[in-house]
Amino acid sequence: MKYVVLGSSAAGVNGVRELRKIDNESEIVLISKDKAIYSRCILHQYLSGERNMEQLCFAEHDFAELYRVNWMKGRSCVGLKPQEKLVILEDGETVSYDKLLIATGSHTFVPPVKNLKEAKNVVGFRNIEDMEVLKEVARKARNIIVMGAGLVGMDCAVGFLELGVKVTMVEMAGWLLSRQLDERAAKTYQEAFEKHGIRQYYGVGIAEVVLDEEQNIREAVLTDGTRLPCDYVVVTAGVRSNVEFLEGTGIETSRFGLIYDETGKTSDDNIYGAGDVSGTSPIWPVAVKEGIVAAGNMAGVPRKMTDFFASKSTMNFLGIPSMSLGDVNCEDTDITAEVKETKDSYKKILHKDGKIVGAVLQGDLAYGGILQQMIARKIDVRKVKKPIFDIDYSDFFHIKENFEFYFEEA
Repeated sequence: MKYVVLGSSAAGVNGVRELRKIDNESEIVLISKDKAIYSRCILHQYLSGERNMEQLCFAEHDFAELYRVNWMKGRSCVGLKPQEKLVILEDGETVSYDKLLIATGSHTFVPPVKNLKEAKNVVGFRNIEDMEVLKEVARKARNIIVMGAGLVGMDCAVGFLELGVKVTMVEMAGWLLSRQLDERAAKTYQEAFEKHGIRQYYGVGIAEVVLDEEQNIREAVLTDGTRLPCDYVVVTAGVRSNVEFLEGTGIETSRFGLIYDETGKTSDDNIYGAGDVSGTSPIWPVAVKEGIVAAGNMAGVPRKMTDFFASKSTMNFLGIPSMSLGDVNCEDTDITAEVKETKDSYKKILHKDGKIVGAVLQGDLAYGGILQQMIARKIDVRKVKKPIFDIDYSDFFHIKENFEFYFEEA
């Protein structure tokens, strides 16, 4: 058996680990555009100087040797011949496979803003090469605009702030982290950023950028007519899956990315997928689990991706920790919202028919463990005796003689 894995981020690396764990004999080939393994989740710490390249790495220092994998570094896949089971590389070389894992991730999407694609002084916030560019930008530019105030945009703003550079964030949604936080929780971060000198514009986008004779951006015009001085734009507002090489192969994709089922299998029985390549923005733990599940099935160990609740994000910007679970802005009329707020914390839980569908915690995350257990075990909160924010393990988890926890309804 010969396994080929495309991509060396969370899904790909953990896919390799799992393949070797299950199959000690077969050949494993890892092909990646990146020449090093690093976490994209903490790239902002490389920008700010908090971590070096070695400290970005989430794999063993002897990863290739330890897992006996033939790692083809700095190589891009440009095509696929499923019938012949061949991967085509950019230099024309082909690599054969019996089972293939596609974990090629995603790339920065430059939105259709007038003049933006023609501009020289614009970059994404996606890989180590981007960080090298931005380190130089931080030394010279003083009017930096960050497009997007999602998790990546926030990371970018904080990374620059650590270097003493104050940026301007422009976000189409009504508040920052609109997918993870409600307006109240977002306000805490917005006020903190404002105190640190970061300018923010919400509910507006960039309509166009004004270029000079050398095709460098000198001004950004917002959709409400506001004009902002600008000498660099960092695009964090969106990504697109790296599936271009699948065009014409017959492998099913959607407008988001690669399509695969709960086992990781694509429309081809010998090809699996995991991670950002799906275009559904899986968080890091989900990408890791998808890589493990897909690898298990590739190696003949049946597994399914069934144990994740919607979405989960934990973050800590400017010393303010937050956790988000599920849909925190659900507008279903049958939803019950319960809120508890103190001077230093904010908690909101949304539930429907007794089942929690979304929650946000900010300031104090101690309740997060109990909350996740309630969600994972699908506990009906209507049957818990205490008010929802006063629940602890002793209220609904009892211990059997074999030390197993169980839930006893009221």
